[in-house]
Amino acid sequence: MSSDATPDPYVDPLKFGQRMQILRERRGMSRTVLAGLVGMSASWVKRIENGQLQAPGLQMVMLIAEALRVRDLADLSGRPDRHVDLFIGPGHPRLAAVRAAVDSYPLTTSREAPPAEHLRARLERAWSARHSAPNHREVIGELLPSLIEDAQLRVRQAQQPDEWRAAQAVLAEVYSLAQFFVAYQPDSSLLWRIAERGMVAAQQSDDPHAVGVAAWLMAQAHRDSGPSHYDAADAVTFEALRYLASQLPDAADPVLAVAGALTFEAGYTAARRGDTGTAWRYWDTAREMAGRLPGDYFHPVTSFSRAIMGAHAVTVAVELHAGPESVRQAARTDTTTIPSRPRRARHRIEEARGFRLDGQPDVAIATLDKAYEAAPETIRYNGYAKSIILEETESKISARRRRASELALKIGLLAA
Repeated sequence: MSSDATPDPYVDPLKFGQRMQILRERRGMSRTVLAGLVGMSASWVKRIENGQLQAPGLQMVMLIAEALRVRDLADLSGRPDRHVDLFIGPGHPRLAAVRAAVDSYPLTTSREAPPAEHLRARLERAWSARHSAPNHREVIGELLPSLIEDAQLRVRQAQQPDEWRAAQAVLAEVYSLAQFFVAYQPDSSLLWRIAERGMVAAQQSDDPHAVGVAAWLMAQAHRDSGPSHYDAADAVTFEALRYLASQLPDAADPVLAVAGALTFEAGYTAARRGDTGTAWRYWDTAREMAGRLPGDYFHPVTSFSRAIMGAHAVTVAVELHAGPESVRQAARTDTTTIPSRPRRARHRIEEARGFRLDGQPDVAIATLDKAYEAAPETIRYNGYAKSIILEETESKISARRRRASELALKIGLLAA
């Protein structure tokens, strides 16, 4: 290992500030950027890193962990005996079966694959179940293994080019469903295998909708991997938008919705970068595209619709760390119009982040309770929700501490 390589936080019992500096530099983040994300000055960050100031309290530690996208709080706290996976949820009991299905290839079976139309009908039922079930990972985790196996087999047994491309489009969407199941679970290599296979299947299908959905999910995988992947996220997003551009004037609703979702993704990544003007410009464009869709339309994969644009506005404001603006956007959004339970829960979590940024921790906890009511499995796997809850379990205000602790028990963050 070269002398200028970044050391591992576990090699020596480093002070908090040194660990913070290591993790910040691994993210390619400047002191100024980190300072802005946590509401402090660059000189404060420097003094923490140099050991001139003591480690901050839990509230600030959680803000730093969120800004640096620290997966395990032990990496920042220096306590490897106290693991708290912030952005990775627990491994679902059905994860092993889904992994086995993804990693197997039906090369020798004599069983005849179901027709592509049959597989697509099963997919539609799976997406409907995902949106309506509070335990959506359990539901789709049960359906996925056989769907993956049958879709792979359908591709292998296709006889004609058109039949093969149609089977590839179905397989690409099956991988999209699998990516929703695997996201935020402790198997990042499986997530990337699924995303890449979905992209390959979509390209081979030559189906605009399949390509757009696969690109949308690939862009998210890159963006959620941290600042060093933002350029890759944009590259996938913009290439997909260029691919879809010629079809948009006469596009069917699903293709227009995917293009709108990709347009918003460009704004989402810009917000992560802190580029306010670009983020809101893409949001405006996406809102115009949503206006071309029927009022009750809701895309089953991306959730893109007229109803979702208010939730997207909250996300942009939160990612820009604009607390008052995120609260203002939340007040303008009618959550009840979002027909998907997990997507409503996700929106409630974004609202809670906004209330915390705006200095309203009690409202944030109450909003997370609503997220739990909508879809317990969504909040259980969400790092932002967990960081807010953990922070408030240490609150000096007893009533707030009690409510946060009760919620932490419900989602499995604290032992009963």
